[in-house]
Amino acid sequence: MIKAGIIGGSGYTGGELIRILLNHSEVEIDFVFSTTRAGKTISSAHPDLLGTTELHFTRAINSDVDVVFLCLGHGNSTKFLGEHQFSAQTKIIDLSNDFRLQKDATLNGKSFIYGLPELNKSDIQKANYIANPGCFATAIQLGLLPLAKAGLLGKDVHVNAITGSTGAGVSPSDTTHFSWRNNNVSWYKPFTHQHLGEISESLTALQTDVGDLFFLPNRGNFTRGILATAYTKFKGTEEEAIQLFEDFYKDAEFTQIAKEPIHLKQVVNTNQCHIHLHQHEDTLLITSAIDNLLKGASGQAVQNMNLMFGFDERQGLQLKAGVY
Repeated sequence: MIKAGIIGGSGYTGGELIRILLNHSEVEIDFVFSTTRAGKTISSAHPDLLGTTELHFTRAINSDVDVVFLCLGHGNSTKFLGEHQFSAQTKIIDLSNDFRLQKDATLNGKSFIYGLPELNKSDIQKANYIANPGCFATAIQLGLLPLAKAGLLGKDVHVNAITGSTGAGVSPSDTTHFSWRNNNVSWYKPFTHQHLGEISESLTALQTDVGDLFFLPNRGNFTRGILATAYTKFKGTEEEAIQLFEDFYKDAEFTQIAKEPIHLKQVVNTNQCHIHLHQHEDTLLITSAIDNLLKGASGQAVQNMNLMFGFDERQGLQLKAGVY
């Protein structure tokens, strides 16, 4: 058994992480740190865990835990690690965007590896520090990496993706409260979303002459999940494209190529990414679907932890969707 600490456990990603780790046979949760809920029960923030755990939030940190997960707002992980020290043996998995880009990947001698297992599995297995990918970035990259690997992204790529309200975090805002979000759809940050940087770095690591990526994110009137559609010019047949993707993901535990068109319900509450390919004349449409809180955040963080400690990659993550 390894001991895990969670920093910032009262939000959506923290709650999902607690839920997974409580059911992980190789992990014991040592502490869940919170500045706003110290002393309160975990179930006070996550009522779905009532009767599952007697853990309480705390302000006390055990610096000798085997692994610590940072579930903090963007920009706060760097600050936290500047104010708190962990042992040299403690592995760190950060779920913010603080260390995802190469220019930000080193802090006080700690070099963070970009934690997309389908791209960097061997590096993750040897890493002590992981920058967990963003949710949109995960869905979009998994839809495009096989084409980049084959050098087939020379043309522009257009991406339209829609996410659930949990992608905006637990704190309420003008665009997340029920009256605004319900029965409503809208775009935001057109062509400038913060995940574009990490997507670009991953794609250009495989193909240097990638075309421009035009990304339009949308807010959906549902709570969780991301459905991303990308299209680009493609020379070849649909069958050749499918074979390309199947070959690229043949050893991927959680990325599946679907024969039939996909939808969100088949991946929500799982760590799966499902991908479907459709060709229209010389244009290839790639659809990918993930749960933004699991494969897009906490599930992928645990997947990275499993690789770092030599556990079965699927441990704690064999979750099944409920379609109806």
